Amino acid sequence: MAARSAVVPLAVLLGAMMHPAAAAQAALRAGAAQARITPSEPQPLAGYFRERLSTGVQDDLWAKALVLDDGAQGLAVAVCDVIEVPAGVVEKARRLVQQQTGIPPERVLIGATHTHTAPDVEGRFAEWLPGRIAEAVAAAAKQMQPARIAHAAGSEPSLVFNRRFFMTDGTVGWNPGKRNPRIIRPAGPVDPRVSVITVDSASGAPIATLVNYALHLDTVGGTELSADYPYTLARLVSGARGGGVTMFSIGCAGNVNHLDVTDARPQKGHEEAARIGTVLAGAVIRTLAGLEPVREPRLRAARTVLTLPAVTHTTEELEWSRAAAARWDKGENLPFLDIVKARRVLDLESRRNAPCEAEVQVLAAGEDVAWVGLPGEIFVELGLDIQRASPFRHTVVVSLANGSLGYFPDRKAWREGNYEVATARCAESSGEQLVEAALRLLRDLKR
Repeated sequence: MAARSAVVPLAVLLGAMMHPAAAAQAALRAGAAQARITPSEPQPLAGYFRERLSTGVQDDLWAKALVLDDGAQGLAVAVCDVIEVPAGVVEKARRLVQQQTGIPPERVLIGATHTHTAPDVEGRFAEWLPGRIAEAVAAAAKQMQPARIAHAAGSEPSLVFNRRFFMTDGTVGWNPGKRNPRIIRPAGPVDPRVSVITVDSASGAPIATLVNYALHLDTVGGTELSADYPYTLARLVSGARGGGVTMFSIGCAGNVNHLDVTDARPQKGHEEAARIGTVLAGAVIRTLAGLEPVREPRLRAARTVLTLPAVTHTTEELEWSRAAAARWDKGENLPFLDIVKARRVLDLESRRNAPCEAEVQVLAAGEDVAWVGLPGEIFVELGLDIQRASPFRHTVVVSLANGSLGYFPDRKAWREGNYEVATARCAESSGEQLVEAALRLLRDLKR
């Protein structure tokens, strides 16, 4: 494994769009904004193995942004209502952000909520999206004002379920179905933590509320565009707080979803998404009572890029994958895992089995709060490892940030197999390497 690291210098000023007196101010300044990213024409939808074309809009999709400046440097966090933000889109958006605000790329975190009812981020939509992300960041920068940050962590265990199960035949199943008699017990934990970061003006008016929760966004289904449960969450939290932009980021939910296998209800559709958003909003609102201020919110940033080996395949596996894909394209029904494995092999072959370039980013505010950005669908065990070992009291782990390299199972899951392992592009132990890199950066910024 090779790594390229850089801890960001502290004395770089924001560009012309920042307040001219920012460098001289000791107090924190902040602004938040959002840009609508709902396409005006039907688009191929992401998230499944059959093509779906959007047929309408249930609720709008947004790129939301928060900009912070402590007088010495600025940071930006942006989150989009899409399934992923590919590295190429991140690179273009960061370049535009730097041109419009002066914030360097290494201080900009761009994530995806992982909704499965948004367009595939490719083609014309992928060309258009960077400008909308930059628009949100630039608007947030223009609105900066003296601000203060506070943080709290609550818990909502009723919504999260590990989707991998020990089965009676000795295997580990993946989404084995409601009330399946072969289920013994979940094969892994969940992370019920509800992370809340608030940013308010000096007078106490809400600027932004950042919520992080480790739960997959695949509730709505169908072909209407929707942000999934964060739509209801944002509406209720912003209403309870009296305004501001509510931003949701997904935690490490690679093996966690909302499906309770002991409950016979289908748990699908807009009503279920609204229920989840309402319950989660209630947890956020309860958590607000425990907010603690971030004192002396000095801003720092660091990142490293890991070169991780890709999963390998044989010539025989490549030939089998081509044949399986051809049969699938003709409409033949094949076992689900066969399609998953074939697509993984063909994807890696199209990239000539190039190594995975994985960016790990850390942003910090004061001595208590840090954000970790990881570029994929990270298993919950790995996120918990970062939280437990972090030197910061409140560490927010944002998955699907600054790129999307697929699933990162932990070593235990690699031995057990099934869907997430069958589709993973980066080789075994890659997830643990992300954890180690994140902890190194966290320790560097804590010093």
